[in-house]
Amino acid sequence: MLETEYEFELPKGYVDADGNLHQNGVMRLATAADEILPMKDPRVQGLPAYLIVILLSRVVKRLGTVTQMNPGVIERLFAEDLAFLQELYNRINGLAAARSTVRCPRCEHRFESESAAGGF
Repeated sequence: MLETEYEFELPKGYVDADGNLHQNGVMRLATAADEILPMKDPRVQGLPAYLIVILLSRVVKRLGTVTQMNPGVIERLFAEDLAFLQELYNRINGLAAARSTVRCPRCEHRFESESAAGGF
């Protein structure tokens, strides 16, 4: 059976307006619409880096007791938590970088390398 929802725990956590800390949440797999429709958003057109905020607000289903996700919630995340969710989004949607072992043609030293597979 295909897993479509993934639980996570934020490194720092989201602090709501009442000062409550929310660290546990659920993210679902992205659909084609999740990736396409935000491109029409004027905030994304004006600032392409805002795309991840819109994407995450669409695919994060719950963050602690917060179930009404919107861009404002994502905007108020700490930078470390935003990076964590971005990496999780890329990983569960098959967009994470592929790792491979490569060899230097000069010294023949072997090392791990990542190749970008797209993503945000």
